Amino acid sequence: MQPAGQEQEDSFDFLFKIILIGDTDVGKTSVIQRFKTGSFSEKQQSTIGVDFIVRTLNIQGRKVKMQVWDTAGQERFRTITQSYYRSAHAAMITYDITRKSTFDSIPQWIQEMERYGAANVLLAIIGNKCDLESEREVKFNEACTLAQQKEIVVALETSAKEAQNVDQAFVVIAHELLASNGLAVKEDGYHMDSQHILLRSNTKTINNPTNTEEKKTCEC
Repeated sequence: MQPAGQEQEDSFDFLFKIILIGDTDVGKTSVIQRFKTGSFSEKQQSTIGVDFIVRTLNIQGRKVKMQVWDTAGQERFRTITQSYYRSAHAAMITYDITRKSTFDSIPQWIQEMERYGAANVLLAIIGNKCDLESEREVKFNEACTLAQQKEIVVALETSAKEAQNVDQAFVVIAHELLASNGLAVKEDGYHMDSQHILLRSNTKTINNPTNTEEKKTCEC
């Protein structure tokens, strides 16, 4: 028998598996660690194969357990990481805003998810390291344009170092996954940086389940 506290901790209403993919050294592990522990390390070791963390969010009274998988970006681990795509409910394709090459790789990562992932997987584009504005090589409107071209629901920028939009990214994903399950939920009290988030609901918008228009929180 589990202790009462453990049983309560393990209880949840929804379980979603989120996978972070993208080129090496874009900050996937830092984003995940910031989400899990609220901390950031300048010297983050590269992920070998796959790793995961779990955090439960309370969204409008619903316990949503987020199982977040971190994947290695190196080619030599690709066969291992691809085996985890199929069971993912959402994929956060991550790039480094200071390295254009990591953004240019996004279409290849989308193709991988289309090939190995589930047919209804939710895709998001995540531009990390937005605190390094002086080194920026990718404008956010480029990410917005790509998201619209590829019919991707969410595009946003984060800073794992400054904790900017990290929790919000996972909250948005949870909202969209709940919406895809036919559940309309109101906005939570998380501050959204409107200059760095694009949200397009292809099923039902968060605020109004009968409204099928796109919802945008950035100018693209």
